[in-house]
Parts: sequence; C-alpha cells; structure tokens
Amino acid sequence: MAWYLYKIGRWSFAHRFRVIGVWLAILVIGGVGALTLSGKTNDQFELPNTESSQAFDLVKERSGATTDGAVARIVVQAEEGESVASQKDAIESALAEVKTSHVLSVADPFASGTISEDGRTAYATVTYDRQSNLLKAADRDALEKSVESLRDAGLTAAVGGDAASETEAGHTAELVGIVIALFILAITFGSLVAAGMPLITAVVGVGIGLLGVTTLTGFMDLSSTTPALASMLGLAVGIDYSLFIMSRFKHEVTVGKSHLEAAGIAVGTAGSAVVFAGLTVVIALSGLSITGISFLTQMGLAAAATVAISVLLALTLLPALLALVGKRVVSGKIPGLKARDPEAPGARTMGRRWVDLITRFRWPALVVGLLVAVVVSIPVTKMQLALPDDGAQPSGSQARTAFDLISDNFGAGANGPLTVIVDTKGTGDPQAAVDEAVKEVSSVKQDVAAVVPPVTDPSDARAVAMFKAQLEKVQFASITIIPESGPSDQATKDLVETLRDKLDGLESATGATPYVTGQTAAGVDISDNLAAAFPKYLVVVVGLAFLLLVLVFRSILVPLKATVGFLASVGISLGATVAVFQWGWLQGVLGLSAEAPVIFILPLLLTGILFGLAMDYEVFLVSRMREEFVHGREARDAVVHGFAHSARVVTAAALIMIGVFAGFAGATDPIIKTIGFALAIGVLADAFLVRMLLVPALMSIVGKSMWWLPRWLDKALPNLDIEGEALTKKLDA
Repeated sequence: MAWYLYKIGRWSFAHRFRVIGVWLAILVIGGVGALTLSGKTNDQFELPNTESSQAFDLVKERSGATTDGAVARIVVQAEEGESVASQKDAIESALAEVKTSHVLSVADPFASGTISEDGRTAYATVTYDRQSNLLKAADRDALEKSVESLRDAGLTAAVGGDAASETEAGHTAELVGIVIALFILAITFGSLVAAGMPLITAVVGVGIGLLGVTTLTGFMDLSSTTPALASMLGLAVGIDYSLFIMSRFKHEVTVGKSHLEAAGIAVGTAGSAVVFAGLTVVIALSGLSITGISFLTQMGLAAAATVAISVLLALTLLPALLALVGKRVVSGKIPGLKARDPEAPGARTMGRRWVDLITRFRWPALVVGLLVAVVVSIPVTKMQLALPDDGAQPSGSQARTAFDLISDNFGAGANGPLTVIVDTKGTGDPQAAVDEAVKEVSSVKQDVAAVVPPVTDPSDARAVAMFKAQLEKVQFASITIIPESGPSDQATKDLVETLRDKLDGLESATGATPYVTGQTAAGVDISDNLAAAFPKYLVVVVGLAFLLLVLVFRSILVPLKATVGFLASVGISLGATVAVFQWGWLQGVLGLSAEAPVIFILPLLLTGILFGLAMDYEVFLVSRMREEFVHGREARDAVVHGFAHSARVVTAAALIMIGVFAGFAGATDPIIKTIGFALAIGVLADAFLVRMLLVPALMSIVGKSMWWLPRWLDKALPNLDIEGEALTKKLDA
C-alpha cells in the first residue's frame, strides 16, 4: 500500500496544476449547488414508531392539524405595583400583530387564564401549522413586531419557544480554530509558508463538505448541528492529517531528498497512517447509522464524508501545493523561531526527555494515570440526559428571559406541558373513555401542578355539546398535564413513565388507546431508543475498528490497549461535561449561567467521534514505534525512539484539534457548545493522558509481547506495509 501512495504523492507533485484545478472545480460545483438547491435546516428531534410520534401522526391524520408544529411563548410583565389587566388593550392589540397565514391559534392570556397570581405577569402561546424550519421571515418578523409594541407600551416583553429561534449565523468558531492552528503550525514548522499548507487543505475540505451538506438541505431534512459537526471535524482532522504528511516531507528534505522524492515518501509513509486513521474515523461516524435514528445517521454520514474528503486532500492537494510553493516551504523562516527536526541524529527533544522519564518510572506513571482517569470519570455515574430547552440559552437572551419569567411566575412545568391523546375510534362510549382517562391522569399527584381536561367546566352545557360534536368528528380528545418540574428535569421524565403506566389498562377497560406525548415525552422516547441502540453500536464500531487495527499493527494487545484507552478518554470527557454543564462547575469560563442536564445525543455521538479521533493518535504514535521495531530495534528502545520521533507532531496535532473544538465550545447554541467542550476535553485526555502517558508506560512494561500475534493469524493477514518497510526496500533497490 505504501508503494501505491508513494506513486500518488509523486504524481500529484508532478501534476500540481491538474490536481489543484480538479479540487477547485469540485469547490465551484459545490458552491453552485449550495446557492441554487439549498433549503432550511430542521432541528426537530423525532423518531418514527414511538408513542409520542404516533400521537403526532394520529392528530394530523384525523384533524389535519399538527401537534409538533412550532410554538412561541410571548411573556409580558408589568412594572412593580401594576397589573397586566391595566394594559389589556395594548396586549391584545400586540397579539393581533402576531397572526400570519401559518398561525393556528393565539392563546390570549385573558381568555386562557395564563396570568400570574399577583396579576403582574402573563403569557400567550402562539402555535403554528408547521415546524420552525419551515416558517417564513414574515412569521418571525411578526413576533418581533409584537414584542416591540409591548415594550413601547411600557411592559417587559420577551419571546421564547422554537418558533422564535433561528440558526446562529456566522463562523466565529471556525475562525478561532484557524487562528489557533496557524499559531501552533508556525511554531511547529518555524515558517508561515509551511504552516499555511495544512490550513489550505483543511479549509478546502471543510468548504467542500459544508457546500455539499448545504446542497443536501434542499432534498432532505438536516439539523443545523449537521453542518457544524462536519465543519468541526473536517477542520480538525484536515489540519492534523496534512500536518503529519507535511512533517515527514520536511524531514525527508532535511536529509537530502529532492522535493519530488520527499513528497512521494511522505505520502507513502505518513500517508499510510493517515489513510488508516481516517478509516477509523469514517467507520466510527458511519456506524451511527446502525442506531436507525435519522438525525444521528445524517450527522454521522455528513461528518464521515467530510473526513474522507480531508484524507484525499492530504494525499493529493498537499503534494500539489508543495510543488507550487517550491523551496519557500523549507525557507521563509520566522525570526526567533527554530524548527528543530525531532528525527535528526542525536536530537534531544522534549519528547525524548518525556518518554525517557515515563519509561524509567513506568509503574508509577501507569498507576497515577489510571487514578486520574478514574477520579475524573466519577461524575458520569450521576449523568442526566435531556433535550435542550430555553433554560440552557445564554443569560439575557430573549428565549432565556421568557423561560425564566414563566418558571418564576407559573412554575417550571409551564414551559413543557405534557399531552395525553385519547384515541376513541371504535369505542362504544367515547365520552366515558375520555372521562376514565381524565380520572386516571388526575389520580397522579406527584409532580403534577395541574390537569386540564378537554372540558374544563362540566356544568357548561354548551361547552359539553361542542366537545361531543368535535369528538365524533375527529375521534380523539386531548388532556393537558402541567408538571411541577421543568421540561429537562428528571422528575418530568419520571412523570412521563408514571402516566404511561397509569394509562396502561385504559384500552382493555374502555377500548380507547392513550398516547402520552409532547416535546418532553418525545425526548424520553428518543433517549430510550438511544440507550437501546448504544450497545449494538459499540460492538459493531469497536469490533470493526479493532480488526482494522489488528491489520495495521499486526498485534492483538496493541488494539486491545487502544480500545481500553479510548474508554478512559470517553469517561474523562463525559465526567468533565457533567461537572461543568450539569453540576455548574467553572460555568463562568464557558459563559454558562444555568445548570442543565447533558444534551441527550452526546454520549453516543461523543463515543463515535472520539473513538475515531483516539485511534488517529494511536495510529500516528504507535505506527512509528512499530516502524522502529520492524526495522530492528529492541521493543522498549523502539517505544522510546518511536515516541521521540512522533511526539512533537502528535502534540501539535492534538493542540490544534483542542483549539478547534474549544472554538466551538464558545458558541451560543447549547448543542454545539456541549459537543465542542466534550470533544476538546476528550482529545486533551486521549492525547496527553492516554497516548503520551499510559501508552508508553504500558508498552515499556509489556515489552516485546505487545507485538505478539498468533502465527496462523500472521500468515492469514495481508501485509499492508503501513510502516513502509517494502517501500524502503524498493527505493533502496
């Protein structure tokens, strides 16, 4: 394999204009597609065939209405000592401005009774006939105009809910990551020209990936997290992959190879590690499709495609760019910076000093490293998962203000009511079935603030008659439950399960089928499905990657060690995330202002992404140890020399990746912020604690046995030549 990659590197170097032209053409085609075919993103997290989604479908089928459409809550508060009743005309006039062709209803607080006990605060619920991503600019403009009118009347006003939210604009996170990467690359190579090469290939890869994802939004529903995740990973791995090849290229030039030959050798050797590192990431991300959850599948495949593009760019565009800039890539030194070659004979680098220290005190290093991993992972045992709500938005934002005003004056549960849909089709006495459902729901006292039946006043003959007529027409009724706890609280999730258990016997008793639904119930259903899919995902993805690493390293213990180390990294990452986001530790550093459960998709998504990235560092670090061992060094000596040669570039790659993810941790969107933070901590733990502390300590303890492989398996496995031994022999010949 190394030989074929060597030829690709030489060919790309020799035909630089052709290679650059092809990639620019792909970039232009992607741009045209994004401009002409793109649609809107959809941040509704739903799963088919769950109880909550079945209820959504039933209501839409029977009545034509939608229960999962966008919702906005307009909250108003009068000044101290005044009441909203004195501003009734102004409030009703402002609410009239909200109505557009997509508004199903506006629940006037004076008619629906959503006024606080002190009369000072009220809120109106606006429901739409479509999900938030399908709303027009006019719908959101009407909301803002209504809020402005309320403020002009002297009221405090804010609007929350998914109808008011839009995808965060701008690419600040990417810019932060690029600036950090440029700084680290400049220090690593001592040259701005050399530092710019990996950045250019990474930016082109991210550009192609984002334009492709943007084009696909015109054909399928994609969440706003999908392009952000593709951008995050594409930028991080794109820089890292090019960095490894670039580092090997500079070394080959330093020892006297021509630029053409150096490009071929760099792609043939470091490029082999890049291919297999990229494959592990692609396997881990594509494996998310095993869950059968559409939004996770989309995120995984989009990110995997971007990573695959980054690998191809590192193998082809980078050599072409190196040919284009010529000798300037190894000249053009930055004053004051000295880029030492860690592979130079007799070089005494920081990496060499570190690995000498670790191998000398290998047992203490192993024990201390494991203790740190265990202690930092302890918060995982208390992890709570939930859908993101407006309570996780930045303090001072409209959504957060509206959420807090409702929580403070009406109870936290008013922000996330539950709904019970009673399907009465085929029942002998629909009214009796609904009454029985109301009775069962009302018997639940724990964490229930209020139960709102279909008819609030049974003595109102007109209201009862209207309800019976409506029931005969659509053959279902809805009961609203207001929890005492907030939408993301564990108590509300427990209430969903309690209600379902309580209503379990309704069908056998009355013939009516109950469904507990609402956004909180949908979150419970999704979390349950994720929990059920997780073991299957872990077995398939880790199993495939384990086999791949056996092929790469021709060892059983090295892949096993890599997998255990990855689990330690995941534990540390999730533990730190729970401590910061859920427990509130060091929240000011990230600009957080409230404790909230961990985003429900994080454990599975983090496992997939971090596994691929962890295997990146395993391949880059240990493949060089393998190369030294194959070329005749004693096992422990191979660990020392392999680590010393690759530590500098692995450190730079890890710092770049941490910087990129940390940039995304500064985003305002809670999902992107959480993913960015968790990945930054995960890479920090994996690169520096696991790969640079535990790995050399353990490998120096085990020694030659670390490379053990059964003889029959050694004969059965193909020789992929990732360490470039066959390539070296061919070149020597």
